[in-house]
Amino acid sequence: MTTAPYNYSYIFKYIIIGDMGVGKSCLLHQFTEKKFMADCPHTIGVEFGTRIIEVSGQKIKLQIWDTAGQERFRAVTRSYYRGAAGALMVYDITRRSTYNHLSSWLTDARNLTNPNTVIILIGNKADLEAQRDVTYEEAKQFAEENGLLFLEASAKTGENVEDAFLEAAKKIYQNIQDGSLDLNAAESGVQHKPSAPQGGRLTSELQPQKEGCSC
Repeated sequence: MTTAPYNYSYIFKYIIIGDMGVGKSCLLHQFTEKKFMADCPHTIGVEFGTRIIEVSGQKIKLQIWDTAGQERFRAVTRSYYRGAAGALMVYDITRRSTYNHLSSWLTDARNLTNPNTVIILIGNKADLEAQRDVTYEEAKQFAEENGLLFLEASAKTGENVEDAFLEAAKKIYQNIQDGSLDLNAAESGVQHKPSAPQGGRLTSELQPQKEGCSC
């Protein structure tokens, strides 16, 4: 029996954004590897992960770009926003400064992604309730005012990590079904049923548009 070269119907490109140290890489690692990295090093530039999920009976490959939170990398990481179907915007519930900076991250996301990019706000480190510095209610209000999905999660325990990535994917898939997301648009961040010749390899991965960056 001949097997199809790919066992998924769509590729969705995601980016993860937010201040340094909020746990972006730990969220990605928990989602892709089902493990918590206790000593998660700060990302230099961009890291990458993938996982195949299922939404409404369709298998979807998530291509996830984990961006550095440090200001000195912003020029590099901004090039990865383009063509993102989903964005996880992360803050640390125990550090108010990371919450206060969300408006800046959101401005970047709105300016550099397409209008239909699904943005989900993630309050990470929900396991550190005793050290909470940002209430659930105020973050939920911020999300509602800005048309964002919202969840609190813990990369350490795994709480809501799966849901964070899945909820965004469900919304993207819904946008495809109702026609609000044009799959033919170069910036949609979605590819449908990639195909390759027998023995060939996938060449349609959603690569970032790098501007003058050879890294």
